[in-house]
Amino acid sequence: MTTKDAQPSRRQLLTAGGAAVALPLLAACGGSGSPQQPAPTSGTSASSGTGGRLTAVSDVPVGSGVLVETPAGEPVVVVQPQQGTVRAFSAVCTHQGCTVAVKGGELDCPCHGSRFAAASGEVLQGPAPRPLPEVPVKVEGGEVVLG
Repeated sequence: MTTKDAQPSRRQLLTAGGAAVALPLLAACGGSGSPQQPAPTSGTSASSGTGGRLTAVSDVPVGSGVLVETPAGEPVVVVQPQQGTVRAFSAVCTHQGCTVAVKGGELDCPCHGSRFAAASGEVLQGPAPRPLPEVPVKVEGGEVVLG
């Protein structure tokens, strides 16, 4: 065997080098590497429990909403589209699991630009493929609770 035969070919070097560069780049594109809060992985959802306090109705601006956490630590947006009407949605974007932010009458995903209507959770602008899932809530004694 000659020295030339023992050395890797140019093609082998390029293939190995390309894989070494591509894997970290692909990992960086995943939703879980985002600085935003990823979707819960516990297998539970915000709607799985009832009775957990989320916020006071008086803390939810009319025509907008507030970002809160369930007692299990899951992000939820509580909205008051009109005085006395309270709804809640998962705050986890349906695109890649980042936590949305409340911007007036919209819920905006800072990761990839998806926008949702605060009053309904409907997609206003993609890339999110689906609306935000509604979380059942009710008002008890001026408090918004799961239910």
